[in-house]
Amino acid sequence: MNALSALSPQVRQYLLVTGNYWAFTLTDGALRMLVVLHFHALGYSPLQIAFLFLFYEIFGVITNLVGGYLGARLGLNRTMNIGLGLQVAALLMLTVPAAWLTIPWVMGAQALSGIAKDLNKMSAKSSIKLLVPDNQQGTLYQWVAILTGSKNALKGVGFFLGGALLALLGFTVAVLAMAATLALIWIASLFLLKKDLGKAKAKPKFRDILSKSRAINILSAARMFLFGARDVWFVVALPVYLSSIFGWDFWKVGGFLAAWVIGYGIIQSLAPNITGKKRGHVPDGRAAFLWALALAGLPAAIALGLSAGWSPHFVLLGGLMLFGALFAVNSSLHSYLIVSYAKEDGVSLDVGFYYMSNALGRLLGTVLSGWIYQSYGLETCLWVSSVFVLLAALISIALPRHAEAILNRQT
Repeated sequence: MNALSALSPQVRQYLLVTGNYWAFTLTDGALRMLVVLHFHALGYSPLQIAFLFLFYEIFGVITNLVGGYLGARLGLNRTMNIGLGLQVAALLMLTVPAAWLTIPWVMGAQALSGIAKDLNKMSAKSSIKLLVPDNQQGTLYQWVAILTGSKNALKGVGFFLGGALLALLGFTVAVLAMAATLALIWIASLFLLKKDLGKAKAKPKFRDILSKSRAINILSAARMFLFGARDVWFVVALPVYLSSIFGWDFWKVGGFLAAWVIGYGIIQSLAPNITGKKRGHVPDGRAAFLWALALAGLPAAIALGLSAGWSPHFVLLGGLMLFGALFAVNSSLHSYLIVSYAKEDGVSLDVGFYYMSNALGRLLGTVLSGWIYQSYGLETCLWVSSVFVLLAALISIALPRHAEAILNRQT
């Protein structure tokens, strides 16, 4: 605690926000893997599993819109703590007797978890904008990359944790243990995060939840297709494929997906170095277009390899590693650009609108992942993924370059 108090207020606040986000992310990743594997083992179809997450994604869309407004009025630390409390409640909903775990009940718990996740995420991402001066874009990019990358690495740990807890403790005890741990963190957070960070100087009106910035609208559209491209094959289709076609048990599926997301998070953290920060380059709209274009053909190439009868272990697992690396850079670029484009006063309004599009892409990808995999197979999921990334690249052509972005931030 003495070492923490000796740090500058900005760094201390950044570390507290990041630690809070990390704790939440562990339970979020573990819960997703628990639900997918547990209900697949109970005989649920891929489409039924996808529908378990339907409200999670729908309420994520709504929460990012309304959450940005709440963050500007109440302060970001309060919305972050509300998110933690709601996640504890969502976990407790899943500790009821097995006979109560009907599809509507689980969808309701996932709805609460979706609200909690996006309140927490919006609060964490918005906070960074207010902790870094606007003339230090390189530092801003680095801090966003570290937060985003570390979050996804921990989400991967959460995937492994979910599979391990399911195998060791069973579904109910595993969820109860996570709820108890997160409740302790939530109580500590209520005392540590007291500053009204992010509260707008002028009280925003409810109509302000819709972005008036052309750059943010364009970036939001690109983000929707980018994350739809990932989730259309990663959320339901991939873990079910690994379990049913490869014959992997809970440990292997959870462990592999955990390793993938951890690697993905590490590359996100390193994205500033990959995209040229050491040479003084800070990315703009052109970088977003080029990196999306580099990713666009990869899912289609994996699908062609599977259709040609090549070793699915080599084609799918190797292709997934390359996809993760390229997608990580794309995601990190986007995460920096939205924080950079957002206006400082009422930053959560712009960030909330952007992550609403992110949630909309996840919703689209999740539903399509279950339906397309069940009806047409993994190869079709991969083809749809390529189309979505290509759309994200084409939309990114209209993003502003450096001079335009600086002007937008000043107006």
